[in-house]
Amino acid sequence: MTAPTHTVTNQAPPLVGYDLFTADRALSEAVERHLDPALLSAARAELGDLGRAAGSAEAQEWGVLANENPPKLRTHDRYGNRVDEVDFHPSWHQLLDKAVGAGLTAAWSQEGGHLRRAAGFMVWTQVEGGHGCPVSMTHAAVPALRTDPALAAEWEPRLASRVYEAGLRPASQKAGVLFGMGMTEKQGGSDVRANTTEAAPLAEDGTYSLTGHKWFCSAPMSDGFLVLAQAPGGLTCFLVPRVLEDGTRNAFAIQRLKDKLGNKSNASSEVEFSGTWARRVGDEGRGVRTIIEMVAATRLDCVLGSAALMRQAVAQAVHHASYRSAFGGVLIEKPLMRNVLADLALESEAATTLAMRLAAAYDDGGDQERAFLRLAVPAAKYWVTKRCTPLAVEALECLGGNGYVEESGMPRLLRESPLNSIWEGAGNVQALDVLRALGREPAAINAFLQEVGKARGADHRLDGAIKDLLTEMSDLDGIEGRARRLVERMALVLQGSLLVRYAPSEVADAFCASRLGGDWGAAFGTLPGSLDLATVVERARPVSP
Repeated sequence: MTAPTHTVTNQAPPLVGYDLFTADRALSEAVERHLDPALLSAARAELGDLGRAAGSAEAQEWGVLANENPPKLRTHDRYGNRVDEVDFHPSWHQLLDKAVGAGLTAAWSQEGGHLRRAAGFMVWTQVEGGHGCPVSMTHAAVPALRTDPALAAEWEPRLASRVYEAGLRPASQKAGVLFGMGMTEKQGGSDVRANTTEAAPLAEDGTYSLTGHKWFCSAPMSDGFLVLAQAPGGLTCFLVPRVLEDGTRNAFAIQRLKDKLGNKSNASSEVEFSGTWARRVGDEGRGVRTIIEMVAATRLDCVLGSAALMRQAVAQAVHHASYRSAFGGVLIEKPLMRNVLADLALESEAATTLAMRLAAAYDDGGDQERAFLRLAVPAAKYWVTKRCTPLAVEALECLGGNGYVEESGMPRLLRESPLNSIWEGAGNVQALDVLRALGREPAAINAFLQEVGKARGADHRLDGAIKDLLTEMSDLDGIEGRARRLVERMALVLQGSLLVRYAPSEVADAFCASRLGGDWGAAFGTLPGSLDLATVVERARPVSP
């Protein structure tokens, strides 16, 4: 018999068996808002299927197992031959199979594809974040490859395939492939123009031999990689296949796997090139310009990934507080806990609304939207990814000691939370990128201001923030030292404008009062008491108790 002291009470049930897409009102409403009505029915069905799969106990177990059983490097076989392979737990392949099958690498080949894919990416990466890395790079490689129509014709159908095939074989023999990239080197980091990897021409057909070292190359078992190297004409972009067409392995020596803070399921490696066969992508000396569209797409995925993590953290916190009782009542009904949860919910909804607006701009593709993305993507990447970690910490604390143990899943979310702020250019890189656009691209400034101006007159706090932002943007003297402050204000004003236009009035009011009106403390849970916080929290609830 179970002893009375072992009877478990006052615990929240597992958050499983629900539809992550439909339960996320900010996300599902964004799809309704931005997607062509003719595409909505199919999109709802597809995203609902993915949402239910993501909410299943089976998929959540895949996420746990992929992180509890991290990848292992095998440099040699039993006979001493160099193989340079990484072994993954079966759960890793199950996660990727579902991601690829859901079209998360196929945005460029379908109408409304970026918005639908962004929503799916947000849903599925809540299960597990690490496998989102090769999914993101595969998706983002397409615009860089389109620099060379012949390469795009050869590789794009493979990238857009909904079939996942693990293992190293010639790409032409696989129904679908994954891509990675290698830009940074140990001596330069984000300063890729300091790269020393050399590219020597082999023939007049655009083939080269690479020699050098890449300090950070994620997903080394991918089928192809876009890398930067110094050709005779300067820094250039190259396609490096993992296996050559005759079936031989390309020279791709994996030196070690990184022992990272989080993102444990994903193999991030250091690789050595020595006589590595490569195909030039774009012109010599234009490597950064060629690969920049890939970088922009992966930066948007950093925003999406952080927004997804924030949503999952908030969902777990609200779910726990809906069932846990303390001090004479259910936690979610306590004014102070309600304030904390509402504050977290505001941050999450603002991130989701902004991320989906950016995805919709990709689908539009017009000059105005492209100009808008030029400023909005680095500003969003800077701010949303920066807000992810403090939100994860506070959401974990909502579970108390239960949140500090691994079984809750909250520590994994916390360890994952800083990643997107660092990858694809950390905070300073994003801030400096915004400054470059402000100094050189008036069309981007106009597009950004037109977007935020669409909500002018609807909220006096937003109007005041826009006025202050215009003043700050007009004073570029010594701007580099103030760049982070400026980019933060740009992101907040953009989020405020979007929420005033699209979110329920209770959400927009609370956001503008706190983030733009200054009625806010230095920690979550310091919203003004006059707001309708119960409505904000209820909107964020994943399932009814």
